[in-house]
Amino acid sequence: MTATPHRDPIPLDQQFALDRAYERLVDEFAGAFGRETVRVLLDHSYDVLRDNARIPQYLPLLAEKFARQRMLASSHRAHGQDERPAVLFLCVHNAGKSQMALGLFEKHAGGRAVGWSGGSEPGSEISPDAVAAMAEVGIDITGEFPKPWTEETLRAADVIVTMGCGDACPVYPGKRYLDWTFEGDLSGLSGARNARDQIERRVLALLAEIGVTAAA
Repeated sequence: MTATPHRDPIPLDQQFALDRAYERLVDEFAGAFGRETVRVLLDHSYDVLRDNARIPQYLPLLAEKFARQRMLASSHRAHGQDERPAVLFLCVHNAGKSQMALGLFEKHAGGRAVGWSGGSEPGSEISPDAVAAMAEVGIDITGEFPKPWTEETLRAADVIVTMGCGDACPVYPGKRYLDWTFEGDLSGLSGARNARDQIERRVLALLAEIGVTAAA
């Protein structure tokens, strides 16, 4: 885990919501993570997301989702309980291509593989063009949010897919890396559709490579 950024005082309403999130996570991960670990992860997740938050009132909810993802990644394959392959999708802002890749991966994997996404410089919101392009194929990514990659997801991933983050993409020993580049114009809604279609083909090929039958 990276060092915790300097924290300004948290507004009382957000602290209250954060404390409720903490209790939910403690109950959800009882036996897997101690209360202190949950508190540290949740507070760190809140701090990491704080600078780029477009709507501060949503921060406690996003921090809870981010902390949950990190704990699930940390416990992936713990005690041999989850043998599903795991893939991490990385781009710069985690607002477009990597979010579309995750959405397509989860749709076609049908729960038979695990996916996460992250960015080197997370944006403040998911690209509206990416949201619209995915909605056209019946995938809702409005519940996602830009976030950085973490040590937990890097360690847990079997395959790390990079999409344009260049030298900023992390290099983690022992991992299989794929670098997906794209052809054609990627701007606007038509560009998001172009990227979506290229990503879908590659997601289907990747699932076949890791032994997962794509859902119908």
